[in-house]
Amino acid sequence: MTYASYEVAVLAEAALGEGPTWDADAQRLIWIDILGSRVHTYDPVSGRRTVMATEQHVGAAKPRVGGGLVVNLRDGVGLYGPGGESAGDSGASDGSGGPGGFRWLWREVVPGRRANDAAVAPDGALWAGTMRYDEAPGGGTLSRVAPDGTVETVLDDVAVSNGTGWSPDGRLMYYIDSPTRRIDVFDFDGQRADGRRELAVVEEGDGFPDGLTVDADGCVWVALWDGGAVRRYTPDGKLDRVVELPVPRPTACVFGGADLTDLYITTARTGLEAPHPLAGSVLVVPGAGKGLPQPAFAG
Repeated sequence: MTYASYEVAVLAEAALGEGPTWDADAQRLIWIDILGSRVHTYDPVSGRRTVMATEQHVGAAKPRVGGGLVVNLRDGVGLYGPGGESAGDSGASDGSGGPGGFRWLWREVVPGRRANDAAVAPDGALWAGTMRYDEAPGGGTLSRVAPDGTVETVLDDVAVSNGTGWSPDGRLMYYIDSPTRRIDVFDFDGQRADGRRELAVVEEGDGFPDGLTVDADGCVWVALWDGGAVRRYTPDGKLDRVVELPVPRPTACVFGGADLTDLYITTARTGLEAPHPLAGSVLVVPGAGKGLPQPAFAG
């Protein structure tokens, strides 16, 4: 089944739009521009938008229990406390504002490496990915960052750590290292992932798997970088839905809205000689499916 009914949620020119997250408490979308070092928010009801600058490239931003954000930055994972965000008139961002009181939770400086995608597990821990700027194989990692800042490296031989998500019952974890073209699945016991195996492969010419989200049916939605589409795979790895997009580089997706039925998709324009007018915007497919509530970081 193929869908092509998308709308523009946020018209933008993000260099590398990524990491859409639905903040259920605030009823808003959080998304980032990695290379622009910006964290954005968008309220689909009021149209209100905010943007916060970070001092480093930011790979992910997720809500925290009690307010504020946890951010996956170039040199580690940091925390912003609750604070007043500001926005410009008529829903346009003014380029300022954001949660206050930054502090590092975990810092590890590795020259040539930056943060990439991250996700919050059912127990409230952050699973944070990294990659080298040159995307060298084995230069990235996937680590579990506990709410108290304890860090365990789960994978130490990653090229481009990307989509991570969990099945509705929390017993499976899905993961993407983009250059492998694979969507992998692990057994998950609440804190540890093992038994890695292939769920599906994106064939050469169809793009590279990037960010993912898991829906209420346990199906995995995957954005295809250089594939101009989002695909849904069933729990047994069967491709059963495709959302075709006008932009070549969708990066990640998440279900949002009051009933979690709208699929939000971030996109990128970096590296494109003649970007589509919507490249770098956030697109939305209303009524695409039914998503799962996303936990907040417990730290």
